[in-house]
This record gives sequence, C-alpha cells and structure tokens, in this order.
Amino acid sequence: MKTRLSTLSNGLRVASCEMPHAESVALGLWVNVGGRHEPEKLNGISHFIEHLLFKGTKKRSARRIMTDIEGIGGEINAYTSEEHTCYYAIAPAQHFRTVASVLCDLYTDPKFAAADIELERAVIAEEIQMVCDEPAQLVQELLNLRFWKNHSLGRPLTGTLKSIAQFSREDFLQYRTLHYHAANTLFTAAGRVRHEELLEMAEHWLAHLPKGKNLLQRKPRILTGEIVVEKRDLLQTHIALALPSENLHSSRRYALAVLNTILGGNGSSRLFQELRERRGICYAVNSHLLLLSDCGMLNISLGLDLKNIHRSLEIIRKQFQDLKERPVGASEFRRAQEYLIGTSLMSLERTSSRNSALGSSILSYGRIIDPSEVHAKVRAVTPHDVLELANQLLCIEKVTLAAVGPLSESFHFNELA
Repeated sequence: MKTRLSTLSNGLRVASCEMPHAESVALGLWVNVGGRHEPEKLNGISHFIEHLLFKGTKKRSARRIMTDIEGIGGEINAYTSEEHTCYYAIAPAQHFRTVASVLCDLYTDPKFAAADIELERAVIAEEIQMVCDEPAQLVQELLNLRFWKNHSLGRPLTGTLKSIAQFSREDFLQYRTLHYHAANTLFTAAGRVRHEELLEMAEHWLAHLPKGKNLLQRKPRILTGEIVVEKRDLLQTHIALALPSENLHSSRRYALAVLNTILGGNGSSRLFQELRERRGICYAVNSHLLLLSDCGMLNISLGLDLKNIHRSLEIIRKQFQDLKERPVGASEFRRAQEYLIGTSLMSLERTSSRNSALGSSILSYGRIIDPSEVHAKVRAVTPHDVLELANQLLCIEKVTLAAVGPLSESFHFNELA
C-alpha cells in the first residue's frame, strides 16, 4: 500500500492510501475545528454546522445529497469531536468521482437557508434530549463538565437547548468563515484510488478555498478529586471515573495504550474479569482513552445495582494498587500488546479505517504515520514502562467521579479513598 501527502497552493492538504485490490474507496474532508474551539455562547455550533452542511447546496438538495451517494451503494455521514470535524463517505471504487463531487460540494457551497436552520434546530434539540434520556451517555457528560470545569472541553459537543436556541444565521456564516478555510482543511481517500486523480479533484473543487490561518487554543486546567451526582429513578446506577492522562504527543502514549488494555480495554482485562466474570457485579465495564493535542483522560465506566457501588469501587481501587505495586506478568503483558497490534492490523483491511487513520495521523502529527511504526513502538513497551506509568497516573485521590441513578445527591464514595 502506498501513501502520499501533497499540499495545494492555498495550503489545503491532500492525502491518499492506495489499496489497488480494494473494491471500495473511502473519502474524508476534515476541518481542524471542534467543540474545544467554541466560545461559551456558541457551544454546539461546530456540531450544528456539521448538520447544516447536509441540508443542501446550490446544486443539490438535502435529498439529492443522500440519493447521489446511496443510489450507487454508498454511505455518507459526518461527526464532530473535541478537536476536529469530519465529513466522510464510502462507495464502490468505480464511483470515486461522484463521491468526491458530493463531499466537496456540501463542504464548499452550503446554503444555510433560514428554513433549514430552524428545521435542524429542532432535530438537534431532539438529539440533546435523547442523550438526557440515556444515563450511560448522560453520566459521561456530567463527568466531562466536572473534569474540564470552566473550559470548552467540559461542555457537550451537541450544545444545550439554551445555546442552540440562540444561534443566528450570521453566527453560522461567521464561524464557518473563521474555520472552514484551506489551512484548516484536509482531503483524504483510501482504497482503489490514485493520488494524482485525488489531487486533480482537489485542485478542481477545493483550490478556491481561502488560505486562512489556524487559531490558538486554550489549555484546560484539569480538576481532580471531584464528585458529581444526579439522582434519577433508574433500575441501574451508572458511574464514570476519570483520571488525567498523557496527550497525543507524549512518548508514553504507547505504554498508556498497553496499560489501558490491561486495566479495562477488552474482555480479558482485569476490570472485566473481576467485576463481571468473577463476581457478576455488572454486565459491562470498560476503560478507554481520550488523547488530545495538549491533555488527556483515562475513563472507566460501568452500570450496576446501587447496592454494589462501593464494592465495585473498592475492586477498581485494588486493581489500581496492584498495577502500581508489581510489574504485569509476561503472558498478560504480551496478550495486551498483541491485542493492540492485531486489532489495528485487522481494521486496516477496511478502506474506511485506513482513511480514518490517514486523517487522524495528519491532523494530529502533520504527517502520515505508517502503522508499522506504531506497532514497533507498542512492541518496545516494557512491563517496567507500564509499572512506572501506573504509579504516576493511577492515583485514587486524583479520580473525578460522576454518577446517575437512584442515589442521594449527598452520596460520598468513601470506599474509594
């Protein structure tokens, strides 16, 4: 597989991963703006604009955007994250040009019609209320709000009912002009595609984007040892824990990935085995990482009967302590490494995963990172690296906790101390 990265005269980057034997092609238009770049009064505007770009252009109605892609057997969608927004599509390789045409059209020429804005305002309000009715999602939003207190990272990516109600058409136009420019944009493709063809399409459809410049972002002050509780009449209590972790540029991020896998990253992890398999306390428990450009979070979440909360937290505390006191055994350590490398290799057989890795790599590091480089660094991690990192990160006094369920708002997690 051959990867290439080029830059147009206006500063827009174009990257490809040629997979000659693939039957599909995946494309992405990435913009370096997300929830953390929003001022408080515009909370949720990045996500709102993501929705509006699908509402139609001068050439295509909202319906036609979908039929042009689905009519050739393809899929098109988008997402907004903390630090970027991505518009992506996948289709049979012979329809590469059609997919690129639709993506570039909605990216460069959205209508932002007043009627569409009001329609989508109602749709996003439903999305916000849907999250409020999902305790597993709500507990994460409460956790973020406390962990990243008084920072844009702590606010919901969808915004709130109050914030989205205040957006005007002029707000959307100004925000898009500020961020949707060439210096902030990346065009990617993976599959049966030639880089020269992708570059020609970018020159044709994207070269007119203004150059623009990247904006600075404020680093958050992370709060630790915080507790937030929301009482709900539920059958389960949902809890989420957060610890400060490494960032995307830390040389220890590979050791962190191994540590996370051992702790709660899969079905053979310590937390899953202890809480579900050995004790039957919960149906699901997992730990996952959010690594950003200048900060990060290690997150553990589970849902369980209220009577088992203190017991589960004591087990989590004990697993922290065990990881801090002695190196992980050779076989367990090797399994974690092989899991990370194996799942990566399998995902890279899919054009959509290759395209996602391509975009994430360039946005995060400014270059295409070959998977073999990542795999080699995972293999280079030692049990001592993980032990040292565990002692620095797994500090129970630094845990931020959120809970949603049938408990008192004055509830204290005394067993965790």
